[in-house]
Amino acid sequence: MDAPAPTSPPAAPRVGIALGSGSARGWAHIGVLRALAALDIHPEIVCGTSIGALVGAAYAAERLDALERWVLDIDRWQVLRFINPGSGGLVESERLMQAFGEQVEDCAIDSLPRRYACVATELHSGRERWLRRGSLLDAVRASIALPGLLRPVYRDAVWLVDGGLVDPVPVSLCRALGAEVVIAVNLNGELVGRPPARPRSRAAELLEPVAGRLQELLGLGREAAPPDTPGLFEVLGGALHIMQDRITRSRMAGDPPDVLLAPRLGQIALFEFDRAPEAIAVGRAAVEQNRSALFAALGRPEPDPA
Repeated sequence: MDAPAPTSPPAAPRVGIALGSGSARGWAHIGVLRALAALDIHPEIVCGTSIGALVGAAYAAERLDALERWVLDIDRWQVLRFINPGSGGLVESERLMQAFGEQVEDCAIDSLPRRYACVATELHSGRERWLRRGSLLDAVRASIALPGLLRPVYRDAVWLVDGGLVDPVPVSLCRALGAEVVIAVNLNGELVGRPPARPRSRAAELLEPVAGRLQELLGLGREAAPPDTPGLFEVLGGALHIMQDRITRSRMAGDPPDVLLAPRLGQIALFEFDRAPEAIAVGRAAVEQNRSALFAALGRPEPDPA
């Protein structure tokens, strides 16, 4: 009787990662990606919204090292360099994208070593737009164009704004690109229901005069307000958190990820981009806390911690 033919081990599932929106908290994505690599988990499909689109672009282009060096070097003065209320938004998008382009060279999305796409929103129709072709930097620019902060982007005969308005954590996009296991990173999960983070960094403190001037221009004087009245950036950040939390819950109810990572970032405020070391460390911790779930989703035995 012939011996049975040897069987091949099952192929590893294609892993996708959905990197969510979250402004300055987005540097946590770097820590997540670093910690996954330490566990020998390397997503082949990378999808992002807003700041997740930016970090995801660097990862898909194999330029995460350069991005991490840049963000770790950001201080309060570099944050202020990007502030220009007369540029069509509070943040000067051209200056920001020039700095990002020095870390991640522009290229065609379909030429990247990993499959990549990001989410933007059509301003007038409200439709979700998946950006999967064309210039990488132009796609990132559109995905991060948060209304009022960054000016909208004109592409394919429509104006595009931040993808977080329609899909803050793009799980469905990952699956559409062929991911069989989706790891989602939600940066806003713990923010609703708690007081908004009071800016602690020097960069955020220096932005207060900008916020005060904007409030004056809008006729929002604070002369008779209680001492704990939230500032303009706190109101804006709180409103974004509520909106994105509700949208994320709704989207994930219909299409849940296989593993959900929720870094605890409630202490980092909207514009505190100079707190990258802290955010990166929190991202690493979120992966470590979910080791068992990650290996179970991948069908791999969990190695003993080093």
